[in-house]
Amino acid sequence: MDNLFNSNSSDEAKVNPDVPDWVDVQYIDEGNPSRSGQKLEAVHDIVVHYVGNPGTTAQQNHDFYNDRKSDVCSHFLVGMEGEVILCIPLDEKSAASNHRNRDTISIEVCHPDSTGKFTDASYQATLKLVDWLLDEYDLTPDHVIRHYDVTGKECPKYFVDHPDEWEEFKSKL
Repeated sequence: MDNLFNSNSSDEAKVNPDVPDWVDVQYIDEGNPSRSGQKLEAVHDIVVHYVGNPGTTAQQNHDFYNDRKSDVCSHFLVGMEGEVILCIPLDEKSAASNHRNRDTISIEVCHPDSTGKFTDASYQATLKLVDWLLDEYDLTPDHVIRHYDVTGKECPKYFVDHPDEWEEFKSKL
């Protein structure tokens, strides 16, 4: 059977790779509206978002996702101190990137203020996370996109407002 997650390999590990020890695995409860349990069709891109609620932590956003009133969720949350939480197994769809939920891994990044600019720690942790995902899914930096590139939504705000900074981020991958 062809592995849709990595067109260059049939290695089953690429479907749901071993998560590094620097990632805190806190899956959203099964049956929660935020977690459909539907399987990804493929992994073609990695989508970077910002949480949109300044000053909140990765844990607070995780807990919001895990609330029965929520119907949104990303695969990963990156906190302002550089912590990384995995919310959804990597073979499941998130609820973060609209019609691209079917073939993307989503990363939400916390930020301290309304500019949406990441802290140094969250920026570095996001680079590290994206580098790992690019390696795991045999993708190139051209496969790292903003939520804006999917929907036109101003997300992640700082990188939409400063496209040169987005290109600089991608050049570091």
